[in-house]
Amino acid sequence: MNLKSAPSVVCISAVLITLLFYKQGIGLNLFLFETLFFLALLLTKQFSLKNREQLITGLGFVLTSLFTVISYSIYGYVIHFLALFLFVGSLNFAKARSLVSVAGIAGSSLFTAPIAFVRDAFHRWLKGKKAGKVVWKSRIFIAPIFIIILFIGIYSFANAKFGSIMGNVGTWIQKGVNFLFTSINFGLVFTFIFSLFLGAFLWMRTKNKSLELKDRNASETLVRTRQRLKRYFKLNALSNEYRAGVFLLVVLNLLLLLLNGLDIYWVWFNFEWNGSTLKEFVHEGTYFLILSILISIAVVLYFFRGNLNFYKKNKLLLYLSYAWLIQNAILTISVGIRNYQYIEYFALAYKRIGVILFLLLTLFGLYTVFFKIKYKKSAFYLFKTNALALYAVLVVSSLANWDRIIADYNFSNANESYVHLDFLKGLSDKSLPSLDISVEALREMDTFQKSKFLNDRNEVSYVGYYRTIQRRKTAFKNKWEAKNWLSWNLAEYRAYEELFGH
Repeated sequence: MNLKSAPSVVCISAVLITLLFYKQGIGLNLFLFETLFFLALLLTKQFSLKNREQLITGLGFVLTSLFTVISYSIYGYVIHFLALFLFVGSLNFAKARSLVSVAGIAGSSLFTAPIAFVRDAFHRWLKGKKAGKVVWKSRIFIAPIFIIILFIGIYSFANAKFGSIMGNVGTWIQKGVNFLFTSINFGLVFTFIFSLFLGAFLWMRTKNKSLELKDRNASETLVRTRQRLKRYFKLNALSNEYRAGVFLLVVLNLLLLLLNGLDIYWVWFNFEWNGSTLKEFVHEGTYFLILSILISIAVVLYFFRGNLNFYKKNKLLLYLSYAWLIQNAILTISVGIRNYQYIEYFALAYKRIGVILFLLLTLFGLYTVFFKIKYKKSAFYLFKTNALALYAVLVVSSLANWDRIIADYNFSNANESYVHLDFLKGLSDKSLPSLDISVEALREMDTFQKSKFLNDRNEVSYVGYYRTIQRRKTAFKNKWEAKNWLSWNLAEYRAYEELFGH
């Protein structure tokens, strides 16, 4: 796009965004606007299918935009706006080699793009003159205005008739100002201002030279650096660092071997549920194990950050590192088994799904660390590869209707797992068909639940749950029927049809 036309396109976009979103919920309107945005990028040749990062971020942007209409969830919208954020970053820096660099460029554009829009808009409005010079030249009118106001005051005190006329003029001006402020729709004004900010972010192409230079100069493969550093002790630094690494990894491997042995015996093969909530077994234990895995990765990366990769006698350290990574993979599987057992007895919830996704990414991350050490790859390779994996998992997972999946799973496993009615009654409207259980079925389920689980928590009764869902159904029906077509989404449409359709 011609940069001279960008401010005009920003204004047109702002008008379109305001028309589509003012006093409307987010739904079909977002997909319509972003479809037009994407088509405009194709027509103006700002998007290239041959560019790897633009293709990846563009595909993620298009898919998540469609997913927001299909799944209609807060999680889906968060991931979609992340995808949009990265897509704009790839448009601003077409030669980027990593999503990390793309994110940095996009982050800087949040601030530089609106400034560029204001600067260019003033430049066009002032016909090429700089705004600062125009303001400076206009200073000559400040003194005359103050003098005029002074003499109006003097003449008003000197002549009652003049003062009356000026008073009437002041009253008329005040009424005009009051009418103006009461007539202005500030909601509409703020929507338009925000739309200008968003339009500037989407269309104004700004650069960040320092980030671009770092991305260009980054290498995926480590190169041995030969330089003499000033040292305070006369020691062979590389060999001593090697010895320290061997000592540390021997001890850590032995400790983790013991921990893994205990987990394999007690968690993998001999776990017996004693009727407790498993909170300490899963929540607290899982968080500490995940933290230990992340620290473990950092330890290995520290020792293989530089010339130790090229040390001829580093075989033992390599094997210890491989063993450490394998043991951490076993620890990751143990965390997964803990999470599985938690789901088996206490059904699905957001965090338990999140742990599954995180563990998959952790296993992939451990593999990339192994690959980095074996083939002497750089930290740039590591961040680039794992950022791409994280992005792919987030995009794919945003399609799922997690609320509906949770509700269906938890009620279908009510004869095996604990059903947390307090949690389920708060799931989104699109899951209402799965939450709408008859009183008879709830009573039968409640009888079984009380016989198997210790219910010492102050939770809603099955009757209270039923009444809550019936009230929510009525509210959802009224809300859906009052919606404008711009706020339409597939997930709630299907829920409405299942509940009230004929």
